[in-house]
Amino acid sequence: MAATITLLTDFGYQDAYVGIVKGVIAAIAPTATVIDLTHGISPQDCWAARFNLLNAYPYFDADTIHVAVVDPGVGAARRGIAIKTDHGTFIGPDNGIFSGVLSQARPQKAVTLTNAKFWRSPTPSYTFHGRDIFAPAAAHLASGVSLESLGQAIAPESLTQLTLPAVRETASGLVGVVQHCDRFGNVITTISKNRLLAQGRLPQEWSLMINRVTIPSVKTYSDCPPGTLVALVGSHGWVEIAVNGGSAAQTLQPQVGTTPVYLQQQRAT
Repeated sequence: MAATITLLTDFGYQDAYVGIVKGVIAAIAPTATVIDLTHGISPQDCWAARFNLLNAYPYFDADTIHVAVVDPGVGAARRGIAIKTDHGTFIGPDNGIFSGVLSQARPQKAVTLTNAKFWRSPTPSYTFHGRDIFAPAAAHLASGVSLESLGQAIAPESLTQLTLPAVRETASGLVGVVQHCDRFGNVITTISKNRLLAQGRLPQEWSLMINRVTIPSVKTYSDCPPGTLVALVGSHGWVEIAVNGGSAAQTLQPQVGTTPVYLQQQRAT
């Protein structure tokens, strides 16, 4: 069966970068299936890459190779890495973009991509490791090369982490933070549906408070008049804040990783 390679980058589509990466993969592993997760990550936004990988990888089988290139440190001292987990292999820069996945998928082994035999060229560009190192590594893996052949083994616990505060329980509910704002302006928190259900809260029994604004919970966006702030569980399984027909991110101006969100026991009235 042909291997599957996914791509997640901040390259966009205005330039030829995405096509070039695909061309490199096709030249090495022509039978591989290449799936675009997204190329619309905002430039250098490692937090958005972390979130999108975390929510995408469960939909692929354990043999999938995920290439992520959001790399503000390209050409600097940060490592290029490949990580094998119990639910896929991940290739890209060691800058924390894989930390969300690694909080759920157990890392089995990891290597630095130091073996130039599996680069596109022994003298890679200082600014395009996606083309010259990460895409070739993925394509060689898809063609049967072992992870160990790509470079030196490293301890999984040495990998860079983008950490978020743990969700806390309080007397009145839960406290999380904002972890992502999507292109619709939905403000996505670190409070999961499973955490909500574990406390026995039904959709009508809670509300959120953020930036001193209390927001009632609903089941879907249209359960309120246009322009209204609402809280709900999104399709990704996280509690989020939305505006029916608008942008909660523009309204609330949250900061990813730091703005607290309070889930309260009773629905706001």
